Formats: sequence, C-alpha cells, structure tokens
Amino acid sequence: MHRNLSFIPFCSLKLCYFTCSNFEDIFDVRHFIDSLRDEVRIIKRLPKKFGARYGFKPLIMPPVSWSNEKYYLQQILPLFSQHKVIYFNKTDARLANNGIPLELQKLRCHVNFQALKFTPEIEALGNKLVHILQEKGPYLALHLRYEMDMLAFSGCTHGCTVEEAEELKRLRYAFPWWREKEIVSEERRSHGLCPLTPEETALILRALGFDKETQIYIASGEIYGSERRLTSLRAAFPRIVKKEMLLDPKDLLQFQNHSSQMAALDFMVSVASNIFIPTYDGNMARVVEGHRRYLGFKKTIKLDRIKLVELLDLLQNGTLTWDEFSAAVQVAHERRIGQPSQRKVIPDKPKEEDYFYANPQECLCESISCDDLSSPGNATTII
Repeated sequence: MHRNLSFIPFCSLKLCYFTCSNFEDIFDVRHFIDSLRDEVRIIKRLPKKFGARYGFKPLIMPPVSWSNEKYYLQQILPLFSQHKVIYFNKTDARLANNGIPLELQKLRCHVNFQALKFTPEIEALGNKLVHILQEKGPYLALHLRYEMDMLAFSGCTHGCTVEEAEELKRLRYAFPWWREKEIVSEERRSHGLCPLTPEETALILRALGFDKETQIYIASGEIYGSERRLTSLRAAFPRIVKKEMLLDPKDLLQFQNHSSQMAALDFMVSVASNIFIPTYDGNMARVVEGHRRYLGFKKTIKLDRIKLVELLDLLQNGTLTWDEFSAAVQVAHERRIGQPSQRKVIPDKPKEEDYFYANPQECLCESISCDDLSSPGNATTII
C-alpha cells in the first residue's frame, strides 16, 4: 500500500501533487495532507494551466530505483525548472533503504506511521473485525499468499495438479510483464522464492507449537484450489476464520470488487493480531512487519523458507522424525520473531537488503546507529 508514496520525503523540494490510483478510495486524504502540512505542500489538483486541455504535457518518467536524496536534488530538481511538472509513472522501490539523512528518514517515518490513515469506512469495519476476533481470545494472523496471481507470477506450482500447473503457466504468459523464460518451479522453491503451500503451512505451524485451539485469521484473497487446498490446514487448526465468515455479507458489499480495500481490512487485522506469520515476503507482509515493529516489536514470525523447504523434504522422505523436524523448525526461528534488530545493509545489492518499511529503525530510536536494537536482552520465545 506504500508503493506510491516512496518519493514523499523529497517532495519538500517542490510542490507535491498526487495522482495515485485509488489512493482516496483507501486512505483519508484530508488527514494525510493535514499531517504533512508543516513539511510538504500537497495539492489534490494541478492548476488549470497545467491541464491537457491547454496543451500542457508533463514530463513522464520513472525515477531510478533505490536512489538517495542526491539523485533527486542533482538530477530531478533541475528538471522541474525545465518541465514545471513531472509525473512519476513508477514509484515502487525508487527510494533507497539506507544512506538517507536522518531528518529525511524521520519524515519517512511520519508518512508511513502517522500520515497514512484508512478511510473512515475501512477503519470502522476493520475495527469491527478486530473486536470480533479479540472477543474469542488471542489470534494468529496468517498471511497465506497462495493466490492464483501470486503462483502465476512466481511460477510456483508445488502441490498443484498437472492441469493447475498448465493453467498458471497460461496465465503468466498472457501478461507480457510477467512473461520470462521457462521457470523451474522446484528450483525456485529450493531457493525460497515460493510461498509455502497450505499443506506445508499446516506442518510448520504445528512444528512451531501451535495447537488445535489456536484461533487463526487467514489474511488473503481467494486461495488457489479453494477449500480443497485448505483441508489439511483446517484439519490441524479447526478455528480458522476469514473476514467473509465473521461479517455479514452486506458489511462487505461496499468493498467487493475492490481488492485494495479488502486488503486494507486484512492489514488492520494483521497489525492488531497477537502473532503475525506471512508465508511470503511481499509488500503486504513487509508493511505489516514494519507497523508491528513500530508498535513495540509485536511478534512477527518471519519464516526462513529456504531452511523450511529443506526440512519439509527431509520430513516427507522419512529422514527426519516429527520431533526432530519440530525441534529444527523452532531453532531456525529463534531469532526471526520480530525482535529489535539492525537493518541489514548490502552495498550494491539493495534488493537483498532489509526494506526500510519492514524494519524502520530510524523511527524506533533517537540516534542513527540504534546500537541498542540488537542487544541479547531483546530475545523472546516463539509462542
């Protein structure tokens, strides 16, 4: 949900104009503008003289990915003098995670955690969902990223039938921006590049020590294979619920056919959960993780899929007993539960770094070093 906002810290250099698709359908625009009033001037509409009917043509360009403030000052700012208006047609990952002045990172914190607020309609229904769940006791939010678009995009077909694998392949090749050379599903899975299947997720949750009484909220869209693929997960955890099971259909009517609004509801439930577990490291998972860190390092179990795939295969072929498997899974995640930690910096490989919005350390401490974040005393147990 933050992908259209990554350029905001540098809008203070010039006037900032929003043309984010569906932004006002998801976020409270007035709150956003008012929250940043003293730092960034934001307008909802361009002056008429910059309109297409007057023959004006803005410069349309994507900013260079993972750029710092020098790029915007030295290369983008001069373009404003020449073109007056610049339309960034892509903003996902256009701002570096690291190497940004502290005052700009603090502004980034302000944008992510204070200025962004859902519309009153989303807030009301999201809070209602959280209240219903909390009345039934503690709950785990499971971001089960096993949806048709995710599987088609990633080329992951482990656990699918031959017919399903072909269907996913046809879908991938139907979209030019998804198409790539032949994908070997099992190779991607071994590299941790596939979301865990519902069946694998059931085994992992059991290995981590969760039992049949655990209340689990599934935060996701339609699971590929529908209820058939959830059979193992439901057998192990009968108290599985989704928003469609907890709310009256008329409550969701206004949000149907609006996937971003439905995702916003899942976001609110996930942030408020006692434990959050994503089965894939997508933007939703990272943003929820960051908000939970910001709210006091609420427990988020970040699954090590490379290690888990190895352990799952050893369990399936009989090399590991259940007790050995369970012990290995728990050991592998002792330091992956959302406790304080320094953000990982990898020079020249920003895609492999910890994302700012998943681990916003500058929002959590006063100094840029944040030396106290990784102290041994901050370790906690998994359950």
